[in-house]
Amino acid sequence: MKLDTLAQAVGEWLRGTGPESDIVMSSRVRLARNVAHFPFVSRAAEQDRAEVEKFLRERIATVPAGQQLEYIDVGRLEEIDRQFLVERQLISREHAEAQGARGVAIDGLEQVSLMINEEDHLRIQCMHSGLDLRGVWEQIRGVDEQIGRAVPYAFHPRWGYLTACPTNVGTGIRVSVMLHLPALVITRQIDKVFRSLHKISLAVRGLYGEGSQAMGDFYQISNQTTLGRTEEELVEQVGDVVPVLIDYERRAREFLVRETQQNVHDQVSRAYGILRTAQTISAEETMQLLSRVRMGVLLGLIGDVKIADINSLLVRTQPAHLQKLRGMELDTKDRNIERARYLRRHFEGHAAEGTN
Repeated sequence: MKLDTLAQAVGEWLRGTGPESDIVMSSRVRLARNVAHFPFVSRAAEQDRAEVEKFLRERIATVPAGQQLEYIDVGRLEEIDRQFLVERQLISREHAEAQGARGVAIDGLEQVSLMINEEDHLRIQCMHSGLDLRGVWEQIRGVDEQIGRAVPYAFHPRWGYLTACPTNVGTGIRVSVMLHLPALVITRQIDKVFRSLHKISLAVRGLYGEGSQAMGDFYQISNQTTLGRTEEELVEQVGDVVPVLIDYERRAREFLVRETQQNVHDQVSRAYGILRTAQTISAEETMQLLSRVRMGVLLGLIGDVKIADINSLLVRTQPAHLQKLRGMELDTKDRNIERARYLRRHFEGHAAEGTN
């Protein structure tokens, strides 16, 4: 898999084609698995990690699901390429920054990725656009069952799947959705919503998962515990909450249009203007401004921009993507200049298309 080619496409989580994709960017399920008779990654020697990597890579290649994946040796990648895969949501930051033998297997649609030697020996991840937790669960269950027939998982009759982190013991499942909630942020209701989520044992994380900050009003909502509940119950728990959050966000957007339309229109217009004319701009500011413009498009305040274009810009203006598209490494100052240039070219080209 050539990462330069991948940079020209849009990852699964930003396609914007799934149900409720105006608010729900993606649905994801991740399973943590370990190989029996090998020490956990955190306690494994370099030779152990190498043996696990080789064992899993060879076994996964024998199952039908694995034969549809392309394997990437993460340990041999340059830093920019590892960061590119993080921005693509195909590997975690921890996986990118780790040492020793490790890899990832990815399908052509970027729905399935298998991380080898992350926190656990194997992390199976499936991701769909929009709100499709049931579809994601059915897909990942099939992949897990196939691999489980070829790989002896570390499993205890009482405790379930054994994992490096105690919070994952049991099912080893993490169910999450990524939501775009700008109206709840603007109306200052977001903290109240998050407090309610914590009370029902749901975690709130930033764009890139655990330990990351929210950027552009994007948040990941996921289960916190896995022990004592079935996979279906945990999928249902998250699935039951998301429609409530969607309703809150839509009501907040309706309020903004009804009560403060001039103010919100001004925010959207300023954001759109800066993106089209800036000479230098950071990744963080770009995400925030694109968030406002995305909301503006969905509220009908901007008529000549497509959501698919905004979704594309959300990832292509990230540091590693920007450098891959430019074909060279750039320091922070030059990235900010190149990012502004890329945005200007995009919107100038879009305006030209609109006049034809």
